[in-house]
Amino acid sequence: MSVGDNCDLICESGKSFLDKNLLVITPSYPNKDNTFITDMFVKKQLESLTGYFNQIYVVAPVLFSFKKMTKDKLCEDYSSDNIKVYYPRCYYIPIFMLSKILIDNRLKIVNSLIEKENIKFDIIHAHFTWPSSYIGLKLKEKYDKPLVVTIHENSEWFYKEVSMDHPLINDSWVNADTLLRVNKKDIPTLKQFNENSFTTLNGYSSQFEKLDKNECRERLNLPLNHKIIFSLGWLVERKGFNYLIDAMNIIRKERNDVLCFIGGSVPAEDELNNKTKVKLEKQIVDLDLQDHVKLIGLVPDELLPVWMNACDIFVLPSLSESFGIVQVEAMACGKPVVATWNGGSEEIITSKDYGLLVEPGNPGDLAEKILAALDKEWDYDIIQDYVQQYKWENIAEEIQQIYCKVLCK
Repeated sequence: MSVGDNCDLICESGKSFLDKNLLVITPSYPNKDNTFITDMFVKKQLESLTGYFNQIYVVAPVLFSFKKMTKDKLCEDYSSDNIKVYYPRCYYIPIFMLSKILIDNRLKIVNSLIEKENIKFDIIHAHFTWPSSYIGLKLKEKYDKPLVVTIHENSEWFYKEVSMDHPLINDSWVNADTLLRVNKKDIPTLKQFNENSFTTLNGYSSQFEKLDKNECRERLNLPLNHKIIFSLGWLVERKGFNYLIDAMNIIRKERNDVLCFIGGSVPAEDELNNKTKVKLEKQIVDLDLQDHVKLIGLVPDELLPVWMNACDIFVLPSLSESFGIVQVEAMACGKPVVATWNGGSEEIITSKDYGLLVEPGNPGDLAEKILAALDKEWDYDIIQDYVQQYKWENIAEEIQQIYCKVLCK
């Protein structure tokens, strides 16, 4: 019996396609030991989908590089459960973004890998638009398999893609079987390209749960008698940490018992040529905030729930996001969130029971809301109950339903 013959029954019952294989195309994917951690949400999503497929193949093309800490040096093929990850090496040299491409052999390399490894697949899921959806579309045309595209790009990046009106982007959006976006507000824009455009959110894993705050602080050697702010993200300008530091300068003048810890590192591909970390360090020194603001670097995966539980509030000062997984991870630990109107957070913090929203790039507003959040009596159970909808298990079921409908076509 074919999928189509029994489609409605399978979809309604939530049964998986255990005889089917999923091919995932993504520009980045964490390596085996997570020393290269970019786009962890793709890995977490696939781990939640393992029970729905016979085999999941992940292809993440890696650009050749002469730098020491890039994907080229950190990523090697590996297997985990029924997920097989490939990092084929390739070349890509653009000129002025997509206006002209000097060299790009990523599609050719992916095709060669599929043939060499004899990869058989029934559905293609491309994460991010460029180049994944373009590669996915060419594979759809060659192998006659359905294509799902998830557009993770932050809001600024997404609308830049829309305004480019580039044929390679437009074709991949128009001809995909389904487009998925991690927020609701951009769906009307996507429907101008493809009527089969839907929202599927990112999620958090079960490791994020409420723990004893004092025990977590003792584990991290943090003071018990201070208010602690935690923030996390790549040390890039878009994350807005400079505004958080400026806000801390304002907060310090109001109360002297607040500490701010900013976790995160420079992206591996930018490690030798990134000025943001240097600027942040200088800003802290210039404002004499060394005793109040700490850049703590990369936070190991196993310690992230500990940091979330050790803080009083989580702050996401980003200028632009598509979703912002870290805030739901914090909420899963019962923590309120202060975040900007950044394109993603306003769809998560839908009530003042869960957190507070501020104007992006406004240190004064950010400081005011942080102080208000520190003084507010929060109902942590309400926060935890609300965030249950973002568990990866629940998101995986929604994605499986989309796969069902796509395969039925």
